[in-house]
Amino acid sequence: MTRIIAGFAGSLALAVPKSGTRPTSDRVREAIFSALDARDLIAGIRVLDLYAGSGALGLEAASRGADEVTLVDRSREAGSVARRNADRVGRAAPAAGAPRIRCVVQPVQAFLTGSTGGWDLVFLDPPYELAGGELVDDLRLLVERVAPDAVIVVERSARDPEPAWPAGLTLDRRTAYGETAVFWLSPPSARIRPSLCCCAGNLRPVAACRG
Repeated sequence: MTRIIAGFAGSLALAVPKSGTRPTSDRVREAIFSALDARDLIAGIRVLDLYAGSGALGLEAASRGADEVTLVDRSREAGSVARRNADRVGRAAPAAGAPRIRCVVQPVQAFLTGSTGGWDLVFLDPPYELAGGELVDDLRLLVERVAPDAVIVVERSARDPEPAWPAGLTLDRRTAYGETAVFWLSPPSARIRPSLCCCAGNLRPVAACRG
C-alpha cells in the first residue's frame, strides 16, 4: 500500500492506478525527501510531478510544505486516481496555508510545450520502458522552464545505461536503491554542484506535479 510518509497528511493511504504505473517505493521516496527536508528545501516551493501516476511524489511534497504542486500524466485513469488522492490530501491540510494542487491529464511534452514553468523541484519517474531519447527530449523542454536554482529528480531502472543528459543540465549525483537509480540534476546556475545528499551545501529544488 502506498502512503504519504510525513507532513500534515502523514500515513494517509493513496489509491494507485490498476495498471500502467510503477509507484515509487516508500524506501526511495523516504531517501529523496530526507535529502530535501534536511536542507529545508520544500517549504513554499513550486513542484512539478511528471509521469505522476498516483501522484505520490508530488503529494508527498505538498504534505511537507510545498506551496504549489502540479501532477501530470497522460493516462485518464491515472489522472482520475491522482485527483482523488489530491482531494484527500487537500482535506487533510491545515485551514491556513493549504497547498494548491493541480492535476493535468496530458502527454508530458505537450504539457511542457504549453507551460511557462518556473518550478523549483521537478520529479520525472517515467515508465522504465520509456525510450531514453524521449526522456532527454522531456529534459530539453524543462531546461528553460525551471527556476535558476531548481532541482530535477529522475528515476530510471538501475539496469539501464545512464541517459545522455541535454545541454543546460548538470548531473550532481546518482544513487541506486535496488532496481531503481535516482539521478539529481540542476541547471548550471544552481548554487549546489557536487552532491545533492542531505549534508550537501545550498541545495534548492525544482517544481513538480499536475495530474
